[in-house]
Amino acid sequence: EDWSAARAAVRSPDQLELTEAELKVEVTRTLTANNPHIPRDIVRFSFKERAYKLVDSMDQTAVHFTLNGYLIHKDSDEGRRQSIRSSTEAEETPVEEEKGPVEASAEATEEAETKDEEPKEDAEAAGEGEGGREEEGEGEKEAEAAEAAEAEEPPPPKVPERKLANQFNFIERGSTTYHNPLREKGLQTDPAPFETFSDNVNQWFIYDAYVEELERMEKAKEKEKAKPVAVKKEDKKTGRKLSYVEPPLVDSLSKVAKAAKIAERMVNLNTYDDIAQDFKYFEDASDEFRGQKGTLLPLWKFQYEKTKKLAVTALSWNPKYKDLFAVGYGSYDFMKQGHGMLLLYTLKNPSFPEYSFSSESGVMCLDFHSDHPYLLAVGFYDGNVAIYNLKKASSQPSYKSSAKSGKHTEPVWQVKWQKDDMDNNSNFFSVSSDGRIVSWTLVKNELVHMDVIKLSADETTMQGPEGLQLQTLGSGTSFDFHKKIDYLFLVGTEEGKIYKCSKSYSSQFLDVFEAHHMAVDSISWNPFHLKVFISCSSDWTVKIWDHTIKTPLFVYDLGTAVGDVAWSPYSSTVFAAVTIDGQAHVFDLNVNKLEPLCTQLVVTRKKNKTTHIQFNPVYPIIIVGDERGLITCLKLSPNLRKMPKEKKGQEVKKGPEVEIAKLEKLLSVVRQPESKE
Repeated sequence: EDWSAARAAVRSPDQLELTEAELKVEVTRTLTANNPHIPRDIVRFSFKERAYKLVDSMDQTAVHFTLNGYLIHKDSDEGRRQSIRSSTEAEETPVEEEKGPVEASAEATEEAETKDEEPKEDAEAAGEGEGGREEEGEGEKEAEAAEAAEAEEPPPPKVPERKLANQFNFIERGSTTYHNPLREKGLQTDPAPFETFSDNVNQWFIYDAYVEELERMEKAKEKEKAKPVAVKKEDKKTGRKLSYVEPPLVDSLSKVAKAAKIAERMVNLNTYDDIAQDFKYFEDASDEFRGQKGTLLPLWKFQYEKTKKLAVTALSWNPKYKDLFAVGYGSYDFMKQGHGMLLLYTLKNPSFPEYSFSSESGVMCLDFHSDHPYLLAVGFYDGNVAIYNLKKASSQPSYKSSAKSGKHTEPVWQVKWQKDDMDNNSNFFSVSSDGRIVSWTLVKNELVHMDVIKLSADETTMQGPEGLQLQTLGSGTSFDFHKKIDYLFLVGTEEGKIYKCSKSYSSQFLDVFEAHHMAVDSISWNPFHLKVFISCSSDWTVKIWDHTIKTPLFVYDLGTAVGDVAWSPYSSTVFAAVTIDGQAHVFDLNVNKLEPLCTQLVVTRKKNKTTHIQFNPVYPIIIVGDERGLITCLKLSPNLRKMPKEKKGQEVKKGPEVEIAKLEKLLSVVRQPESKE
């Protein structure tokens, strides 16, 4: 009973009484190294920035016990001094040890011997006569000492008692590591400029300082809003329209815009790494087994969420940055016209456009300036033309035409930049369905227009009021300027005719080609040969012409309406076309004059049409746009960009002269029957 009573648990009077279920509940406690008692929101004055700054990092260490040690290293100066001092004290006051009986008798014997030796030495000094007596006396004394030693036996040695260890005797021991000697290193610099500052600081002073800072920031925002925005006013006296360009707004995002753009490109490069590798290095080895045929390898696809319901109406590569291209969005369904968009993409970031501009009317055409690649001319469905400056962070065009400044009355189908005029003013041309070809010049802050030529439909008149005969105008759909002869240009019309015109003659044409039975969708001069141009039409045909001959040199029937055609920049005999059935066709007249080397479906969805195609000026790729706002980038296989084979001992000639000679050789074969006649 006593044993069980001793084992009884002692409970505190305030202990909780818990059930078994509550006892089984696991209570998780997280221990952290943070000190809960440290002060928060400590503010200190920064002499560097001349302002009060919030201290971010506080020391979390909490000291519960501190004991200063007193051990020193024996090799240190203080240790040597103490060791020398202790040894000196030991020599001055030696410690006498207790002697036993055996040791005492031994010492007595040694003393007696020393005493006997002294008279012995004196006797030897005195002479030989007295020596006999001394020897006898010494013998007697030694005998007596021996007898006395035998009679007195020494007591047994005393055994020291063994002391028990004291269990409560705690001995403090300490150790320390060796401290490396400190090395001093100093640098002398020019003293920083300083000024004496003193003030009284308390909570209210700090509060007032923050309030003043907030008021200053609000005033700065109000000043930003008060700056002039793009406001258009009309002068009642002169009737001129005055416009103010919206200044760029500086916000917090603009500070990290460049870094964010680089990071975004890095992420996209990792995401589309396999496509980038194909673009750079992949060459289709299966072309060796296809004979003359080739393929198009799909690479990136560019699509923007806001343009899914718009058609790609224009494509143009930037002349300076070879990876940058502009895309115009609008609608070819003239019963469903709405807003338009202008986007600029780069091959380095296929997921999102570099620049984005929206417009009230659909974009129908665009063109980059060759000398100023940041200037972009745009034509709209409502007949206006505009110039966007990519250097300015504005969503609105820098220049735009209006009804008073001579805008077209119908859609603008194509715009082309020309060389600067005599006063070094930039200018571009536009063609529209209203039959006007207009030259636009940038003079100071406005666009000045001048009608170059009006297209008239021959032998077609319309009955007007009161019996008047009104001459109908032709509807221009496309045009292109000669690469070498500045004044010469070609115009395609809705009637299927192609007019050869000159800037010098505004009332007549140099020549008229009965080219197609339906509208001429695209027309383009050969980049190498000065006499050759190509045209395509909705009558299913692509035709190659010599502007000195009225009949086409080559005619290709692609079986459906042709949306666009483009010459390649690397060969005078290679061109590509897209048809509304979603296919892309690539021809090389030097390899096959009758059939395309590649016919490939680019658009996979049904009821989707390809609208435009463009070759990259440097890389072996093309971009194709469709009616759903999608741009597809495709790489040409080796068979589609064949170069002349190298012969042993002969160097392969390259350059424009070789390309001109190659195409001229093909044209001479076609011209031979006509020359014989």
